[in-house]
Amino acid sequence: MKKPFSKKSKDPEESISKKEEFEETSIVDSDYNRKKLFKKGINLMADEKLEDAIVVFEQALRIDPNNVETLMKLGYARFHIDDHGEALKIYDRILDIDVTNPEAWNLKGLVHYEQKNYSKALDSVEKAIESDPTYGMAWYNKACFLSLLNQVPESLEALKRSIEIDVKNARKSIRDKDFANVRIEEGFKRIQEVVVLESIRQGYHTLGAIVWTTFLDKADAESALRKLLEKGLIIQNEKRDGLSKIPIYDLAPNIAEKMGKEKKGLFGITKKRLPKPVKNLKELSQAIQSVREAIEEEDVDKTIEIFDEFIDPSKSGEQMIENFFDEHREIRLWKIRLKDRGQDYLIENKDKMLVLFDNVEVTITKKLRNEIS
Repeated sequence: MKKPFSKKSKDPEESISKKEEFEETSIVDSDYNRKKLFKKGINLMADEKLEDAIVVFEQALRIDPNNVETLMKLGYARFHIDDHGEALKIYDRILDIDVTNPEAWNLKGLVHYEQKNYSKALDSVEKAIESDPTYGMAWYNKACFLSLLNQVPESLEALKRSIEIDVKNARKSIRDKDFANVRIEEGFKRIQEVVVLESIRQGYHTLGAIVWTTFLDKADAESALRKLLEKGLIIQNEKRDGLSKIPIYDLAPNIAEKMGKEKKGLFGITKKRLPKPVKNLKELSQAIQSVREAIEEEDVDKTIEIFDEFIDPSKSGEQMIENFFDEHREIRLWKIRLKDRGQDYLIENKDKMLVLFDNVEVTITKKLRNEIS
């Protein structure tokens, strides 16, 4: 590393080069200081110094008053110190710049929620969903607001939609006080069944462990287990615990094949057990090569077409669900967003897409080597 006070270079061209390099980073890159302030503000927020973070974000906005990234964090900080009026003004500024920004609409909805203005909160999250129909958190918040407005069937439909996008929302809903109006409904009971089924898949086989991991009441967990047994989705056995026997639950064999199972190992570390041998890995690898080319060429129609290779069960969809469940869901969401937003969305998310397919290909390559050996 060059020392700060070392002798000047004897080569005048090198000195000019260093000067130009400095000017390029500090002058030509006009966003340099804003980025520096933005990062400082983020660090202050992480340390829960919200008032200080607000001052820094406002300094950054003097450099670029319309920077959405900075405005979003400023609004978030204002919201968390209960300065709801200023937070709303900031989100409105963002929407003046980009009226289709789903995050700004969703956050605006949360401000109205804190003010107990549930009708306005609902209106905001519906606009977030209009901008991005796959925004799972906006669907979840819509379900909460509808429940608070006592629109029970609509609340359940929105909650189911949020769970389809992200299954973690099922578990989150169990203890959410906003769902007090819908908790007795049969539709919510089915959501409890989903949560119990997922807990069993993760390797929790006794009633106590299921209650502990799902936050369900014991009676609700027992009810969900009975329903799952009646539907043939799980099976019940017994294991000896001292002088007594306790029931244990596991996925039915056909369900285990579809979902895969996670087995708890030493120290509670989860070990994934694939449901059946991976087939047609070479075809899947070839599809990755094709989709990578389409993404790099920024060809929306071709990318959407090849995405079907990873989604359609008659092609490689079943393999993706069994071996790359999260990646399959991500690709499915990308396809929807590409249809809605087109090339702009592809360009914005190009790097993320390529990284996902690179990671899948690495795993496939390892599996191919294991099969060959």
